Amino acid sequence: MQMSGDQVIQAPRHVVWDALNDPDILKQCIPGCESVERTSPTSFTAKVVAKVGPVKASFTGAVTLSDLDPPNGYRISGEGQGGVAGFAKGGASVQLSDAEAGGTRLAYQVDAQIGGKLAQLGARLIDATAKSYAKEFFEKFGALVATPAVPEAPAADHAAQSDHGQDHGHASGHGHDHHHEPAVYDSGNGLPPGLWMGGLALGATLLVWLALVFG
Repeated sequence: MQMSGDQVIQAPRHVVWDALNDPDILKQCIPGCESVERTSPTSFTAKVVAKVGPVKASFTGAVTLSDLDPPNGYRISGEGQGGVAGFAKGGASVQLSDAEAGGTRLAYQVDAQIGGKLAQLGARLIDATAKSYAKEFFEKFGALVATPAVPEAPAADHAAQSDHGQDHGHASGHGHDHHHEPAVYDSGNGLPPGLWMGGLALGATLLVWLALVFG
């Protein structure tokens, strides 16, 4: 099976990449994700519960990252086992690029093979299910990392602020810096932001479902 697509995330590219440092985002974004464990700086395992038509199973997948180029993209490959439900193995490439209005375009290409009961369900059902879960992922991911719009303060508020204290200029400058400060996500694991963990998170969301489970 081959699958490709792209999605615009309403946040700058470095924010999108850095947000993926938090493993909790993985579990929130991957439908059915039960666990994600790092096995090396460029590999991990993940467990998800997948349901495609009448077939439902718990899949354990092992994924390896390569060609890491933060914050631009990477290559990912892996395989997953779902017992009698089947197996899958494949790879994908992911690219991040700047989009209009300060957003980030995420493009992916998946190429995978499947076997077992999943392979007997038919390409149409598998394709529709994969697209449904991909849509769910992007909705959750976009909501988590989107840069919130900063509303312009009413003129009355500015006038009121000018009447308070001698440090108005300092307070205004502090507020300005706060509004334009990008979101920072820290997993607390001491890893450099935007390196393997960024690729890990994004690769997991795209492949655990699109390749390891659905192929």
